Amino acid sequence: MTDAQQGTARPGDERLIVALDVDNALAGLELARKLGDAVGFYKIGLGMLTGGGLALANELKGEHGKRIFLDMKLFDIGATVEAAVRGLAQFDIDLLTVHGDPHVVEAARRGARGSEMKILAVTVLTSLDRADLDAAMIAPGAIEDIVAMRAARAFGAGADGIIASPNEAARIRALPEAEGKLIVTPGIRPAGSDAGDQKRIATPEGAIAAGADHIVVGRPIWKASDPREAAQAILKSLPAR
Repeated sequence: MTDAQQGTARPGDERLIVALDVDNALAGLELARKLGDAVGFYKIGLGMLTGGGLALANELKGEHGKRIFLDMKLFDIGATVEAAVRGLAQFDIDLLTVHGDPHVVEAARRGARGSEMKILAVTVLTSLDRADLDAAMIAPGAIEDIVAMRAARAFGAGADGIIASPNEAARIRALPEAEGKLIVTPGIRPAGSDAGDQKRIATPEGAIAAGADHIVVGRPIWKASDPREAAQAILKSLPAR
C-alpha cells in the first residue's frame, strides 16, 4: 500500500513547496523520506533534470502521493514551447513554469490543453536586482512596476499563475487580472537565514501575508541538521488560512 493510499502522504497545508535542489534523484528521494508527511508539495528544477528529475517527479507523485512543481522556466519560439509542454503534460505534473512573455505563455497553454497541469509565468527572477536588469538591457523603471506589468500581460495570455518575489506579491494580488490566479513566491528565507544568491526576499509568514498562495523554500530546509523540523517550523510560522 502506498503512502497516498494510506492517506498520510499529503498534509493539510500545502502552501509550503520544498525545492529539491540537491545533486540527483536519489538525494531527492532521501530528503523526501526525511520530510515524510510534513511536506506534500515538491519543486523539481532545471538543475535536477539531468540527475533524474522526471523519474523523481514520477516516483514522488505516483508512489508517494506528492504534488509536483516542475520549474523549467521554458523560453523559446512558440512551436517549441508548445511541443515541450505537451510532452511534459504526460508526466502528471501539477505546476510548470515558463517565462512570462505572452507568446511563450500562449504556446504553453496550447501545449497543456487537455491536462490539469497549471502554467506559471516567471516575471523577474528573485536573484536579480535593478543593476542586473540594466546589464541585460531590460526596460528602465522600478522592478515592482516591471513585475506587475509582466504579471498582467501573462495573465492576459492565459497564465494560471505567476512566479514573483514576495516583495511584489501584494502588488500582483491587487491586479484585477489576478482574481482566481496563483501567486508562487521563491526567495523565501526564515528570519536569520542566509540570503544566499537571492536578492529580493521575505520571511515565509511575510510572503503569505502579502498574498502568496505558495512559498518555495530550499536551502533553509535541506541544509538544516533536521530538515523535517525546519519544515515544520516554517509551517507553524504561517498565518492561519
